[in-house]
Amino acid sequence: MTTELRKLLAEAFGCFCLVFAGTGAIIVNDLTAGSITHVGVALTFGLVVLAMIYALGDVSGCHINPAVTLGLFAAGRFQGRMVAPYIVSQCLGAILASLTLRFMFPTHGSLGATAPAGDAIQSFVMEFILTLMLMVVILGVSSGAPDNGLFAGVAIGAGVALEAMFAGPVSGASMNPARSLAPALVSLRLDNLWLYLLAPALGAWAGAMIHRCIQPAEGTAPQAHDAREPHRA
Repeated sequence: MTTELRKLLAEAFGCFCLVFAGTGAIIVNDLTAGSITHVGVALTFGLVVLAMIYALGDVSGCHINPAVTLGLFAAGRFQGRMVAPYIVSQCLGAILASLTLRFMFPTHGSLGATAPAGDAIQSFVMEFILTLMLMVVILGVSSGAPDNGLFAGVAIGAGVALEAMFAGPVSGASMNPARSLAPALVSLRLDNLWLYLLAPALGAWAGAMIHRCIQPAEGTAPQAHDAREPHRA
């Protein structure tokens, strides 16, 4: 098996685990009268991201998020020819997870699909800012001193959980087009899907631009990682 195929399989598997655990927690919470709670759902998303980073980071960089892949490309950390294959793999893994959850929980309506609590513009702005913040964290902990990499999973997982805790009731705190696309397609709830595809992509790009402004050039930073090496994200 080629190295590139291993990377694509890792991204598909990582996205499968993210959607299966994260939206699975939402489904179980709905079907058990709130036994997991909103905080529990937020922690589930953060913990599965943390676990996947340490499990798959050395294989594919563990983007498990099309917006992160685009953001890393915008930051000059990822090869352009691999952007589309990564995004396709991520979406396929996420859709397979939602199909699995549909099989397991056929009575659940939305399968954990994201939806605005208020108007669409409010959620668009929220998703944009959330993804921007997450992208800055990812870029920050995946460059600089080698010790940063040891704690990358903790920082990124904590960031996901934090944002899901306070923003989940507003927009669903997706920050991930694949995470929103999969349950929306399988449950046929496509209303406002556009904002969960567009806002994170724009937010990740903006986060990459902010990182470039506030951090020294990687070539001048002490002990900076080679941009060609896999980065945990």
